Amino acid sequence: MTPSQIDLIQDSFRKVLPISDQAAALFYGRLFEIAPEVKPLFKGDMSVQGAKLMATLGVVVAGLRDLPSIVPAAEALARKHVAYGVKDAHYAPVGAALLWTLEQGLGDAFTPEVKAAWTEAYTLLSTVMIRAAADASVPAE
Repeated sequence: MTPSQIDLIQDSFRKVLPISDQAAALFYGRLFEIAPEVKPLFKGDMSVQGAKLMATLGVVVAGLRDLPSIVPAAEALARKHVAYGVKDAHYAPVGAALLWTLEQGLGDAFTPEVKAAWTEAYTLLSTVMIRAAADASVPAE
């Protein structure tokens, strides 16, 4: 990721933070609309889940300038998600729901450049997570 892309992500995320509860609700609403098969994976209070989502995004966004510092946390999160039933195929609709949510929350500030930067970041981190989940799924020999 380029420094410019990181700036775009961090600046746009700062604009979403004041509406983080609404953003999380939009995200999960959209996710369950486009991938209803994932809804049963969420068993707890969705407002608590939304707060966790926004906190995790905050950590990732803050750590983008030092990717090696956030990769282990992303890998651990992916391994944890395997136990919840998350599959590789779930990462694409999550990314789509994230981009849609950002578009709704940012309006005109969700420029093609901002979208491209978020897409790059999500693709990078979801690839890391999918690999870690695959490694977690392979029994030790």
